[in-house]
Amino acid sequence: MSQRTIHVDYLARVEGEGALTVVFEGEAAKEVRLDIFEPPRFIEGLLRGRDRLEAPDVTARICGICPFSHQLASSLAIERALGVETGPEIRQLRRLIHAGSWIESHVLHAFLLHAPDFLGYPGAIEMSKDHPELVRTALRVKKAGNALCAAVGGREIHPVNLRVGGFWRAPRRDELLPLLPELRWARDAVADLVPALAKLPFPDLERDYELVALLHPDEYPMFEGRIVSSKGLDLDVADYDEHLVEEHVQRSNALHSRLKGGGLFHVGPLARFALAFDRLGPAARAAARQARIDPTLRNPFKTILVRAVEVIEALDEAVRIVEAWQPPAAGFAEVPRRAGRAGWAVEAPRGLLYHAYDVGPDGLLTRAKVVAPTSHNLAIMEDDLIALAPQLARLDHAAATLLAEQAVRNYDPCISCSTHFLTLSVERR
Repeated sequence: MSQRTIHVDYLARVEGEGALTVVFEGEAAKEVRLDIFEPPRFIEGLLRGRDRLEAPDVTARICGICPFSHQLASSLAIERALGVETGPEIRQLRRLIHAGSWIESHVLHAFLLHAPDFLGYPGAIEMSKDHPELVRTALRVKKAGNALCAAVGGREIHPVNLRVGGFWRAPRRDELLPLLPELRWARDAVADLVPALAKLPFPDLERDYELVALLHPDEYPMFEGRIVSSKGLDLDVADYDEHLVEEHVQRSNALHSRLKGGGLFHVGPLARFALAFDRLGPAARAAARQARIDPTLRNPFKTILVRAVEVIEALDEAVRIVEAWQPPAAGFAEVPRRAGRAGWAVEAPRGLLYHAYDVGPDGLLTRAKVVAPTSHNLAIMEDDLIALAPQLARLDHAAATLLAEQAVRNYDPCISCSTHFLTLSVERR
């Protein structure tokens, strides 16, 4: 039986460093490896011995695209550990900046990094020559998300206004109201793009995932709720470590997450959409109907459609909060120095993000644990490539390259924040 290897020594022009290998025997995948060799940054070790109030600013540096998610997860975990109660205005302000981060991240990925794959362009710059209005619209919508994050967080990247207990300063009503016209425009503009997105040429791949996400009783999940799955998992976030484990894979500096017992699972927009579809607002559900997707969707290539739906949901949520905004008397609750331990999960744009901390009686951190969405998804990403192997094996080099790129970029992993994800070489034996 003939053997064929698709191999990438180094993934250039990406956020992070990794390699990809797919070894075929005939049309079957004998081996699939997504190797992450980016040097570890030791964030968890750096946090030990630091004051509990420093965690949000340190963990924000994990990612330049979703620092807000890390800041919220760390703040909420430490508040839970120390028994800190915040008011409804702080909760709304957190949902507002979280919505802004979804807008920023989803628009960047869906319209500027992922859409070129489907339309046959090497990147957004080349795509803009034939689709200038699409690129202009995407940039303007992203700018609306940036402005929202800056108004609440102090700046667009690595915000300085978030803290354990809330915010250093709650924005005034007159500081947020000017955002409304652009947020409303952006919501309508993305809705207008959905029918065109639905006509993209989607590869055929249906997976029987175990989808995992937070589920809130009433709202589309952002940073509250139980961890549930499409196959019966239902647990309090406090029980995370009893059901989800990380494994060291010798070839990778990124840990792989699995369910206890070894099961693979999938986190991210596809999981949220399937598990919490009935919590979406009317505008987002109308967009889903236009895109011809519903909670039974299991094609990972169509996640680009779900991201567009979630952008509309986030813009709708932002408009609702800004319209009703009345700032609290104080932007934050006091955080005591005492011992405690707790974990918290939020729905980052890419999926379930988990932070856990131990705090000593002096208020210093003695343990930190951070599990990012990409760690949750690495094993299932490799499994997707195994499922795609028969299609890849039948394609020529260029087509196989594009399909492999798309399969990985479906997840918007943290190492894929660039125009190109993979450069492939094919060895025949």
